[in-house]
Amino acid sequence: MPRRARIALPNVPVHLIQRGNNRQPCFFADEDYLRYLDWLAEYAGKSGCLIHAYVLMTNHVHLLLSADRADAGGALMKSLGQRYVQYVNRSYRRSGTLWEGRFRSCPVQEEGYLLACQRYIELNPVRAAMVEHPAEYRWSSYRANAQGETNELVQPHLLYAALGSNALTRQAAYRELFRHELEPGLVDEIRRATNGNFALGNERFAEVVGAMIGRRAAPGQPGRPRNIAEPDSGDLFE
Repeated sequence: MPRRARIALPNVPVHLIQRGNNRQPCFFADEDYLRYLDWLAEYAGKSGCLIHAYVLMTNHVHLLLSADRADAGGALMKSLGQRYVQYVNRSYRRSGTLWEGRFRSCPVQEEGYLLACQRYIELNPVRAAMVEHPAEYRWSSYRANAQGETNELVQPHLLYAALGSNALTRQAAYRELFRHELEPGLVDEIRRATNGNFALGNERFAEVVGAMIGRRAAPGQPGRPRNIAEPDSGDLFE
């Protein structure tokens, strides 16, 4: 069965995940995380990607980004992945693949889902029981988004900017979002969309994305496939 083509649209945020091969570690020392982040910033700039949130776990990476070119995310991950693999193989005298095939991704509806996806990403170390609070984890964007820590890699999305009239009020409002855990159903929805390369959003968002790409953008129902109808006029981000 052929692989599903990634859904990539200009100016639509994307959540992506790249895992180590067989879920084995891809970071072994602090220097590895620092190198990856330096190159992430470099290639994000070259490809025109804005990084809104990230977390580097021991054996996988989450990114939330947007760009005005549909192919920008793929270009970023290709260049970054190749350079980091060369570095790891050289540094640890190893050979072979480091990553588990292609990265997985999904387009994210802005209203109602983007900030939830940011929380999902930055709460990864908490769900993995590595820390009790996301601020305790060094290798994520939480300290930049929630505490104002200087991080030139992080480029806030407009929805984050709308949380307050200045940096302090935005950070306080963002921290307030973390007072409660994400609902299990929402966590499952984010995972299902990312792993399956489906649209992350409401039914309307999935219909519009499906019409734009000419194929289904949501998990199918049992039975005969149906043609994707043209969407009614309206805003993609309702």
